[in-house]
Amino acid sequence: MGKREAAHIVWDWNGTLFHDITAIIGATNAAFAELGIEPITLEQYRALYCVPVPKFYERLIGRLPTDAEWELMDAVFHRHYAEHRAACGLAEGVPELLAGWRSAGRSQSILSMYTHDELVPLVRGFGIESHFVRVDGRVGPSGGSKAEHMVRHLAALAGVAPERVVVIGDAADDAVAATHVGARAVLYTGGSHGRASLEVVGVPVVDTLEEAVGVAERLAG
Repeated sequence: MGKREAAHIVWDWNGTLFHDITAIIGATNAAFAELGIEPITLEQYRALYCVPVPKFYERLIGRLPTDAEWELMDAVFHRHYAEHRAACGLAEGVPELLAGWRSAGRSQSILSMYTHDELVPLVRGFGIESHFVRVDGRVGPSGGSKAEHMVRHLAALAGVAPERVVVIGDAADDAVAATHVGARAVLYTGGSHGRASLEVVGVPVVDTLEEAVGVAERLAG
C-alpha cells in the first residue's frame, strides 16, 4: 500500500490568521456613513454579517444597495481598511501553529477574498510566507462567495485530495466553500461571526486557532 496523503489546511486570512476585526468595523462604519447608516458595534456585526456582502447591507438598511451605492461603499471600505490595517497583527499563536503543522510534514495554503495584490506582500511582511505551498487572494470584483475561488485554489494544489483538506475560517462562507469542493471545515469565533451564527452551519466551531488545528488533524487524520 502507498503512503497515505497528509492532511492539508486551507487557511482563511482576514479574521482568521490576520486579526483585523477592529479595522473591519472601522472601515464598515466609514462606508455606512456615506449612506447615512448608523454605526454598528462588533456584536451587531458578528450577529448580522453574511456574504455576499450586499446581503449584509440589506439586513441593515432593509434593501439591497443600488449598484452606485455598492461601488461607493466598497471603495470607501477598502480605503479606510487600508488605513486601519496597519495597527493589526496576526492572531495569537499563528507563527507557532504554522511552523508546527509544516514541521509535521503536512501542507497548508491561504485562500482569501482579500485582493491578491495586497494579500501577498502582507503575508510576506509577517515572515510566514514560507509555511504555505500557495497563497491566493481574490482576483476580480469584490462582493461574491468563496466557493468558486476554492475550486480554482484546490485545482492548483498538485496532489491534494479534497477529502484530506480542512478549511479553517471565521465565516459561514468558508464552510460553504469547503462543502462545495468536498472538503471539511472548522470555524473560528475570533473574526466576523459570533458563535451562535457559526453553530447553525453544522461544522465544528472553536474559540482558538490552536483548537482549530487540533480539530483539523482529527477530521483529516
